[in-house]
Amino acid sequence: MVSLAGPLLRFGIAVAAVTALIDQASKLYLLFVYQLAARGTVHVMPFVDFVLTRNTGISYGLFQQSGPVGQWVLLGIKAAAVIALAVWLTRAASRLTALSLGLIIGGALGNAIDRLAYGWVADFVLFHVETASWRFYWYVFNLADVAIVAGVVGLLYESLFPGRAAKAP
Repeated sequence: MVSLAGPLLRFGIAVAAVTALIDQASKLYLLFVYQLAARGTVHVMPFVDFVLTRNTGISYGLFQQSGPVGQWVLLGIKAAAVIALAVWLTRAASRLTALSLGLIIGGALGNAIDRLAYGWVADFVLFHVETASWRFYWYVFNLADVAIVAGVVGLLYESLFPGRAAKAP
């Protein structure tokens, strides 16, 4: 019989919890202490700005929803994805898989908390490059999105280079 409470499961859950906590702490600070909405665009570095964007859709602003039904559908899809990832986490065979799944789950939970609390996801980091003749603006994102992307990169790395990934003892 396989134990569901193995060290990799606990590790993955801890990563998910810390990820969601850091994401929520950053959003709460920027929304309610720093009051980013009232400040407009804040230049952090020559190529990074903080600007509040209320994302009612999913990644990259796709499938924007203006009503509660759409928001609940997106939450339901997110819940189903988190459950599937949690099942995968119970079967994780390496620390990299557990770490990656924990990052994805924590990021998804962080954004789901926003959707439940506000009806939208708070995005605030804007990367951009501007020259005299050319401008490029990336999508506005948050720390949960960074965690999700990092988790996907970890899973891709492990699937492309399975012998190189750190294995659990």
